[in-house]
Amino acid sequence: MWIRQCDLDATNPAPGPIPSQIASNEEFVPPPQSREQKAYEERLTEISEQSARRQGLDRRTFLRTGSGMAAALLAMNDVFGPCYEVDAAEADDPAAFEEKWPKNQFVFDVQTHHVDVAQQWYDATPDGKVVSSFFTRLRPNAKSGKEALDQLNRAHYVKEVFGDSDTVMAIISGVPSRDWNKNPLPPDQMVATRAFVNDIAGSRRLLSHGLLRPNLGKPEFAEMERQVKELKIDAWKMYTGAELGEKSWFMDDEKVAYPFWEKTKQLGVKNLCVHKGLPLGAFNEKACTPFDLEKAAKDWPDLNFIVYHSGFRGFGWVGLGTGERVTDQKKNDPQELPWISDLLRILKRNPQIKNIYFELGSTFNMTSSFAPDMCLHMLGQMIQTAGADHILWGTDSIWNGSPQSQIERMRRMKMKPELIDKFGYPELTDEIKNQILGLNAARLFGIDIPAELKRIKTDKLTQIRDEFRRQPTRSNTQYGWVWIEDGQTPTVPVGA
Repeated sequence: MWIRQCDLDATNPAPGPIPSQIASNEEFVPPPQSREQKAYEERLTEISEQSARRQGLDRRTFLRTGSGMAAALLAMNDVFGPCYEVDAAEADDPAAFEEKWPKNQFVFDVQTHHVDVAQQWYDATPDGKVVSSFFTRLRPNAKSGKEALDQLNRAHYVKEVFGDSDTVMAIISGVPSRDWNKNPLPPDQMVATRAFVNDIAGSRRLLSHGLLRPNLGKPEFAEMERQVKELKIDAWKMYTGAELGEKSWFMDDEKVAYPFWEKTKQLGVKNLCVHKGLPLGAFNEKACTPFDLEKAAKDWPDLNFIVYHSGFRGFGWVGLGTGERVTDQKKNDPQELPWISDLLRILKRNPQIKNIYFELGSTFNMTSSFAPDMCLHMLGQMIQTAGADHILWGTDSIWNGSPQSQIERMRRMKMKPELIDKFGYPELTDEIKNQILGLNAARLFGIDIPAELKRIKTDKLTQIRDEFRRQPTRSNTQYGWVWIEDGQTPTVPVGA
């Protein structure tokens, strides 16, 4: 059975800052909680109870603080080995955690989304009331909190991306549909969100994708022009596996796709963000594989092919309900990353290809919390093969709540010495992490970082974020779907 993680967390007295279960964004089947995740959950309870008591806090409040994040990283290391740089003193002393907090780091999240959460969540849960309060302050002319919240649930997005995290800039994204009036967030609404956030901030915080559907044929050319010239979108987002027009499509199809790449060049758009991997639902699985990128990238060297989710197929499962994990990897070897390895092989045999980029949305979140060694292999191989300058930071938030937990994990992740010795992976230096967290995307999207930071430093969202940090209110919840075992009796309805 599936259940919304935010509904499950509403019954949890103290959700942890690093998730103990994978939540699905509805693009893959959420697996059951693994034994290691359960062990992490239990270890975090032990550490946080002791540290919260020493700081005179209840555990829920403690887990929202920097020390709470340190406790979660310590628990991860106890279960998975030393994957994260953290000292035990940070769990007991907030100043010790703050001391290691990077200053003026440019975090640019290239994959973010709205989500829909029921009014009941706002009204009946402490976290919902905090979000309502935050958003109402941004909409002082609204006659009521409900009126403020009725605007596409931007409340969650604004608070959790720009209020609860160190994200400096982001891109709002969406999913395709044949008819925009049946789309949860069509291009016009994404652009409206861009304007909404930037107007509130008084600076440029948000860019927007446009949605491109080559499998609808030539009539889509007019829609391309509209989105570029009227909406002034910043890049294309596309889903090759979405069977609009009763068919999927491929990036290297000379009849279907190539006319759109020519039109894209004419319109002055350079960045093609394509969903690869995570093939659940109405997606055509073959079209979600990365094999069509090889020819397309070689034929169109002036365009950037940004591979969302890095092509990660996800974790495969059998025996659901048993907790037994079975992946698609050859012999369960963490070096073999489903579909990411196929993309790496393409780059290895074509070293001249320099216009394919890895985007980490959902993939980093899942692997860094579920299988950190796999995450280290993934990053090590990407850096070896494509270069640290070809990895872009994306979180798929706010499907999984505030991106801050993922930002902290990336900042603290360290390459294990045995992986360096055996595979020649590089250290995950601060320089490499800065590239991944924002510098690479800024280069591709033409962001003048010093100029943007000068405006952002004193904008309204920065002021509100700094105020909220004095009284931590990060919810630590996720908004996707999680798997619960048969026989569990959650206090909210579930879907089958």
